[in-house]
Amino acid sequence: MKLTTNPKTKEVFNAYPPEVQQQMNQLRALIIEAASEIEGLENLEETLKWGEPSYLSKIGSTVRIDWKTKTPEQFAIYFKCTSKLVTTFKTIYKDTFEFEGNRAIVFKLNDNIPETELKHCISMALTYHKIKHLPLLGA
Repeated sequence: MKLTTNPKTKEVFNAYPPEVQQQMNQLRALIIEAASEIEGLENLEETLKWGEPSYLSKIGSTVRIDWKTKTPEQFAIYFKCTSKLVTTFKTIYKDTFEFEGNRAIVFKLNDNIPETELKHCISMALTYHKIKHLPLLGA
């Protein structure tokens, strides 16, 4: 898999407070790792959407990550709210994650991220256009 990165993305990561950078870098690493394990995913684009680190694939839906000053005790991974993604994640992982509406999985700053489960969610998002017709997105 080829990763194409917008250089401004690094600036956003560097601008996060030190106590947030580790979590944001962990989310980034999980997204890249999940993408690299998807058969047929040749390119992943790392860019900024609404000033937030965003990850795009030609066969999937955009995945964004961010920490916001208005909710400093948490950070999140965002998905397209009109997709079936978060609704499906709630069905599969209702006891694993905390959700924000139909758009995000939210973590507290000191949470341990369930990596296997989150990578599964990321993989579904990055392949969404291929799986959106399947029950529970093929999970």
